[in-house]
Amino acid sequence: MDSTGTVPEFTIVRTLDAPRELVWQAWVDPAHLTHWFHPNGLHTPQESISFDAREGERYRYTMVDSDSGEAHTVGGVFLEVVPFERLVFTWAQPDDLPEASPVATVTFAAQDQRTEMTFHLRGIAGHRGDGDVHDGWDEALTNLAEHVTAQQADATDDS
Repeated sequence: MDSTGTVPEFTIVRTLDAPRELVWQAWVDPAHLTHWFHPNGLHTPQESISFDAREGERYRYTMVDSDSGEAHTVGGVFLEVVPFERLVFTWAQPDDLPEASPVATVTFAAQDQRTEMTFHLRGIAGHRGDGDVHDGWDEALTNLAEHVTAQQADATDDS
C-alpha cells in the first residue's frame, strides 16, 4: 500500500497473433518460457525453470544478465489456474510468503486466431518508461509476442 492507502498496480494489454492455446502453452511450458520470460539483456536458462501450473504449486526461474552473468531468481505460488483462460500467481522471491507478495493475473481471450492477453500486477507500482518492473514486463511480453508469432508461422509453414 502506498501513502494514500492505495495498493500499487499496473496493467499491460496485448493482442497476439497466435491462438489462445499456443499463448497459454507459452506461459506454462518451460520449453516456451526460456525464449521469452525475461526483459531485454537477460536470458532464462530452461534448466532454471521449475513450473507446475497447478493451484497451490510453487514455481521458480532464474533470469541471468547476459553481460555480467548476475542471476535474479524469482518465484511464487500459483493461486488460480483455469487452462486457456486465467493464470494467477504470486511474483516475488521464491520463498516469500504468498500473502505478502505481489499478485499477477493473466487473462487470455480468444479472438479468432488471435489472443487478447491482459497482464495485471497488483502490489508493485509501475508505469511505461519506469525503467523498472513495468518496463521489464513490457519487454518480456514483447518477447512473448515475437515468440508465439514465430511459433505460429512455423506451424502454418508446416501444414
